[in-house]
Amino acid sequence: MTEEIKDENIVANVVDKPAQDITPIDISEEMRRSYLDYAMSVIVSRALPDVRDGLKPVHRRIIYSMYENGYDYNRPFRKSARIVGDVLGKYHPHGDSSVYDAMVRMAQPFSMRVPMIDGQGNFGSMDGDSAAAMRYTEARLAKVAHALIEDIDEDTVDFMPNYDESLQEPTVLPARYPNLLVNGTNGIAVGMATNIPPHNLGEIISACCAYIDNPDITIDELINYVPGPDFPTGGLILGQGGAKSAYYTGRGSVMMRAKCSIEEVRKDKEAIIVHEIPYQVNKAALVQRIAELVKEKRLEGISDIRDESDRQGVRVVIEVKRDFQADVILNQLYKYTPLQTSFGMNMLAINGGRPMMMNLKEIIAAFIEFREEVIRRRTIYQLNKARDKAHTLVGLAIAVENIDPVIELIRTAPSPQEAKEALVSRAWPAGDVEPLVILIDEPDRKVENGHYYLSEAQAKAILDLRLHRLTGLERDKIHQELVTLGEEIKECLSILASREKLYGIMRDELFAIKDEYATPRRTKIEDIEYDQDVESLIQ
Repeated sequence: MTEEIKDENIVANVVDKPAQDITPIDISEEMRRSYLDYAMSVIVSRALPDVRDGLKPVHRRIIYSMYENGYDYNRPFRKSARIVGDVLGKYHPHGDSSVYDAMVRMAQPFSMRVPMIDGQGNFGSMDGDSAAAMRYTEARLAKVAHALIEDIDEDTVDFMPNYDESLQEPTVLPARYPNLLVNGTNGIAVGMATNIPPHNLGEIISACCAYIDNPDITIDELINYVPGPDFPTGGLILGQGGAKSAYYTGRGSVMMRAKCSIEEVRKDKEAIIVHEIPYQVNKAALVQRIAELVKEKRLEGISDIRDESDRQGVRVVIEVKRDFQADVILNQLYKYTPLQTSFGMNMLAINGGRPMMMNLKEIIAAFIEFREEVIRRRTIYQLNKARDKAHTLVGLAIAVENIDPVIELIRTAPSPQEAKEALVSRAWPAGDVEPLVILIDEPDRKVENGHYYLSEAQAKAILDLRLHRLTGLERDKIHQELVTLGEEIKECLSILASREKLYGIMRDELFAIKDEYATPRRTKIEDIEYDQDVESLIQ
């Protein structure tokens, strides 16, 4: 009975509610607006990478959280569950599997050309095995990942509030190399998708340096440095046509092929040995597919197939029957199995907050522009820091220069506050300190008529001065520190004044990354274009 009365009251309240409180809306307009908001959120904040650091938000948050907690390459490994928990609690309020799966992929040497996480334990395999549960595996940042996050504490990038506005997280990492091209990425957003293959770090850095030297460089000239993708699993690429198309337009299809050889296993018995398989091909599924084709009699001439892969590398043995030619069977394998497959390149990334289809030159140009901004912001930060330190030291040097009147003033002052006010209001003879004041080149603090006015910060530093700093050795030390800071300030100002000098620093930093982390190309580019006709492949 009571429930019925309650329901009647609710109905009465709704009926009595004034009409002006209810706003009529068009449902189709509301659906359109809500869906567009959702689509833009998926495009910008989830599925597509940023062209500057080549990372999606989840990868960026994992790397930043690990850096913040000190899980560095030279520190002990930490439980993956702890890392995932930190990322979820602080920055990424989604499912734990989305964070762990992203972290696992960053640790797989067969998925990433330059793995960013150093994993310990079972992180999956080329056979499609999933990683062990996060409570069993351990991880830390790989050494190369520090090149993505270095200088983040020097005001090089913008920060934004996290999901509950209790912390700050970076909008982008100050990457020292073009990670988007080096590690590639794939993602499906709403109405658009991206699929960028990995490339060779050394080749990409050479292309970046060529662009720095000549911003009018053509895409053809850049292709001389970057002939095509370089997959972590090796294999072969047939021709350059597909990659060239993608480097010009952002779209193209690269034909990948396994690296195979024909060996004699027993007398008069040949076998096809698969040494490297195409990128993202599941090895166990490949072996199963060949076995199915043999069973269905679509492939004849194969007597046995076994997977002899170990930690040294891939080795799949396909034994050929005596009366069959291994070359012919190999070409049939290329036609009917994933031993030959294509990679559809779709170079879409977020640039300036908008999704854009970009060619090779545009991606490199966007990265160089970003690095220029990072180095400029870092230099301004270092300049301000050096000036702040020099500002305090100038105050101490002035106090040491006028030590007797300063001590007298402090001794006769009734309180610390009045001592500070007296120090600030009085003009102090600069004496030998004048050249040092000119050297550090502070915009608003000069020596006037041989005298210098102290700031409040300098007065506070003088009142906090310890007596041991008045010894001859300490006085010389203050002067020496000021000279060093003056040189540092001069260097920072010269970098900010010369774009050429700034680009020189950028080039040096890129070459340092290349020297330390570049490895030889794994994927060989065959100088033949792909042909559908199997017979034409037989010599």
